Amino acid sequence: MTKKIIIATRESALALWQAQYVAALIEKHTPYKTELLPMTTEGDQRLEVTLSKLGGKGLFLKELEQAMLSGDADLAVHSMKDVPAELPEGFTLCGVFSRDDPADAFVSNDFGTISELPENAVVGTSSLRRQAQLLAWRPDIQVKPLRGNVNTRLAKLDAGQYDAIILAAAGLNRLSFNDRVASRLTVPQWLPAIAQGAIGMECLSHRTDLIEALAALNDQNTWQAIQAERALNARLEGSCSVAIGGHAIVHEGMISLQGGVFSEDGKVALKSQARHPDPLAVGYQVADDLLDQGARAILNVA
Repeated sequence: MTKKIIIATRESALALWQAQYVAALIEKHTPYKTELLPMTTEGDQRLEVTLSKLGGKGLFLKELEQAMLSGDADLAVHSMKDVPAELPEGFTLCGVFSRDDPADAFVSNDFGTISELPENAVVGTSSLRRQAQLLAWRPDIQVKPLRGNVNTRLAKLDAGQYDAIILAAAGLNRLSFNDRVASRLTVPQWLPAIAQGAIGMECLSHRTDLIEALAALNDQNTWQAIQAERALNARLEGSCSVAIGGHAIVHEGMISLQGGVFSEDGKVALKSQARHPDPLAVGYQVADDLLDQGARAILNVA
């Protein structure tokens, strides 16, 4: 009898795309068949409140993790940027896939770049990291909250509620909205969210059967980069209530990591970078340098 993996996923178009992508790879490269269990999370339901006020990105995971605990699901698929620095006890990451574009995307129907925006332009985002970097670049910009799935956010832009919005390039790529990208916001001037662009799998720590079966799907370079970024985030005790960015690349056995901590108003932007063969070591090194620069004063304000 063929074994089946039930995959818990959020119900948005992007989350379902990601779950279907993972399911296809599991069925191609392992003996398992798959079935999706779409779910609505608290983070999806409470769109009137910013994530920093709700309690952070873990709100996108709780219901999926409960499904695994109850036995209704075996595996959960996440955008890795939504996964907190520390997982709840009893859970583990059992693999990540080759990373898509990690950059943020500037999306506007009338302007090509942030620099082209008129004075006091309205830009939509509910990310403190994006807000802080926008204000550091253009202090005159009015940042207004923007939540919802990708289609909802684009519809609000098209309705004239914003002059521009900032979205993850990977999400736009996956939903075939590449043509909506006016320009990419790239390192080193602009730092993406920790683990942005990567898709990961989470399961219960005791499911060694799954961990062993899915190990072959893990993209090692992406795993190393994500580990470094998450180590940076963990050392800084990062969450949605603070503005932290980071991006790592792996080349010839060395991991290069750039990280930043930003004040909410964009007036303070601390950045650091380092190279090391060990992902945890480079993550901690960049975090410690940011702390030495005074990051704790910014982080403690949140």
